[in-house]
Amino acid sequence: MMKKVPLNRREMLLFSSSVIIAAPLIAIASQTDLNLYVVKDPQCGCCTAWVDILKSEGFNITIESRSGDFLRDFKIKNGIPEVMMSCHTAQIGGYFIEGHVPAREIKRLLKEQPIALGLAAPGMPLGSPGMGPGDQREAYDIFVVGKDGKAKVFQHYLKAGISV
Repeated sequence: MMKKVPLNRREMLLFSSSVIIAAPLIAIASQTDLNLYVVKDPQCGCCTAWVDILKSEGFNITIESRSGDFLRDFKIKNGIPEVMMSCHTAQIGGYFIEGHVPAREIKRLLKEQPIALGLAAPGMPLGSPGMGPGDQREAYDIFVVGKDGKAKVFQHYLKAGISV
């Protein structure tokens, strides 16, 4: 059994000051975890709907409007394979997020930290966040894109009304 040794005044002061300094840093770190930079076409309503959903899930969003080739170039620069492309692209925690990826999967990506470029919801699946009512959702997949550009299913969403 260990004997408790009281802290001397100097040790107590050092301990207290380190707690005072560390607490705000921990709070700042937890806030920045959900900072999302979104690049989207300025005319796209479904992209705006997706952003609004993520804001309601606690994400801090910065938006840049780009269109046409400028948006496509941004996607290519971020390593998004053409078959995985959708209408908007985001960056968070060193990853890209392509298309209507649910907040739940973005948070899972940040928690698990896989060796990957990012997540993609190719196309614009009906019922995905920002793409209409969930009760009309079609089945779709969220893919994780590896550093080699290859994609594999990260999460499968069943068609609405179907349960396993």
